[in-house]
Amino acid sequence: MQEPKYRRILIKLSGEQIKGDDGESVSYEMLDFLAQEIEGVVRHGVEVAVVIGGGNIWRGNQSIERGMDTAQSHYMGMLATVINALAMQDVLERHGMQTRAMTALKMDEVAEPYIRRRATR
Repeated sequence: MQEPKYRRILIKLSGEQIKGDDGESVSYEMLDFLAQEIEGVVRHGVEVAVVIGGGNIWRGNQSIERGMDTAQSHYMGMLATVINALAMQDVLERHGMQTRAMTALKMDEVAEPYIRRRATR
């Protein structure tokens, strides 16, 4: 087997990528597919960080265009992002991978605070 080119990688997933075809916010089939793909990379000794968006749940720009306060809309988008992070975390852990969900917003009961040095350990 060839040595991986990178020891650590970052995958950016749009929330739209995990939206269900049936109108559901989250496609568990897609999350499971992504977890299998990530598991294959991890098996080769690569550390993987996943950054996931919340566009499948909340479209901030649309609400701002309709008059919603910009900061409020952004907070709602951040909450949608955390929802997706927790869904992804659950699927990855069911595939036997160790995970950490992190957020810059204080939500100690759901995710660790983002601390750069801790995230890179």
